[in-house]
Amino acid sequence: MSVPADAPILTAKAMREAEAACAIQGTSLSELMDLAGAAVADTAWRMAAGAPILILCGPGNNGGDGYVAARLLAARGASVRVAALADPATDLAKAARAGWSGAVEPLNGRLAPAPLIVDALFGVGLSRPIPDGLAMILRHFSDRRILAVDLPSGVESDGAEDWTPPLAADVTLALGALKPAHVLLPTAPGCGRVLLAPIGISASKAMRTLPVPQTPRPDVTAHKFTRGMVLVFAGPMRGAAGLTAAAAQRAGAGYVVLDGAVRAPFSAIITESDEKFGQRLDDPRVGAVVIGPGFPAGDELLFDVEAALDSGKPLVLDAAAIDAALPRLSETPRKAILTPHEGEFARAFPQLYGSKIDRAKAAAVRTQAVVIYKAADTIIAAPDGRVAAAWPGSPWLATAGTGDVLAGACGAMLARGGDAFDAAVAAVGWHIAQAARIGPGLVADDLVRE
Repeated sequence: MSVPADAPILTAKAMREAEAACAIQGTSLSELMDLAGAAVADTAWRMAAGAPILILCGPGNNGGDGYVAARLLAARGASVRVAALADPATDLAKAARAGWSGAVEPLNGRLAPAPLIVDALFGVGLSRPIPDGLAMILRHFSDRRILAVDLPSGVESDGAEDWTPPLAADVTLALGALKPAHVLLPTAPGCGRVLLAPIGISASKAMRTLPVPQTPRPDVTAHKFTRGMVLVFAGPMRGAAGLTAAAAQRAGAGYVVLDGAVRAPFSAIITESDEKFGQRLDDPRVGAVVIGPGFPAGDELLFDVEAALDSGKPLVLDAAAIDAALPRLSETPRKAILTPHEGEFARAFPQLYGSKIDRAKAAAVRTQAVVIYKAADTIIAAPDGRVAAAWPGSPWLATAGTGDVLAGACGAMLARGGDAFDAAVAAVGWHIAQAARIGPGLVADDLVRE
């Protein structure tokens, strides 16, 4: 499973608007279908490697893409068959069907398979689950290689419904832009490897996949304070804050101060008493404050969160610190990153609905902070509407302490200055890259050690 890096993501509505804009600018919808069909044909040609191909066409424009691909594949000399669920229902699909000179077989339980199945039944805008009878027929092809056109049939493209496809794809060819369903659970695994076919649509990158992680080289004049100074509050579970502090330093912070007199995981990390640490909050060199790792809810946490908020410094809020800060978080504009997992998000934002992307965006607007909604399908959302999707993450991160490490990485990236959303994106990318480097057997400590 994979998606292209830094690729645009469009909802069904945004996709329709982008297609309409193309038409206004001189590229007709018919030309877009020809370009989409050509991209499908190219991908199917490579995947089939000379083997026969069966294209399943639906009644809409997704099926039209399939008819165009069939015509182009036949012109190349491929052994290609077409089966249709129903007659074309749109003008574009009717025109594409007219261009296919071969036979059209009925899509039923007697349909003979082929080594490569091209699923061009239903794409963007599906409004209801596909019928059980059709789902049963499609499952008969599950042992074949599957190329899905735009989306595996049966998937709701915006990710607001948890419809899983009856025929999971080995490869999904996203047309013009990725769709939310490509990067959200439970549908993303059924999309397999997602490829992007740029068919001439101008797609906004306000919502995009995670870019390739990069480690900026410090300026030749850099020193420890210009690289970012991070303060880490330590709760009763000191090991969590230790991981956070170590991650901040490993992720690039030049100076890290840990609250408390316990021994730091790295000698380079400064540990200070509560009193002296509190004085640090007034230091103008401090670029970020991290609070939450190792803290249970309670008076101690509330007191420290209030101090952090009063400092006016950029904040990273994790775990119970999110709930503690919510009443004041949007009062005064500030740079802040929240890092809730599924349970913490549900507790902090119980009345939000829609897809995971919709909920993350709403939480970001409500708090006026960047929200990293953690899971296997992590979503990063900014108050201004920007979104980054981090699918797929690393399954090796599903172990205790990795969230504390992410909070520290966020602190390091935020302390450099600049945009909080960019800092969150960089931290998540660093986190996943570290996990990929380590792989099996990963424990949280490994993420902060060479």
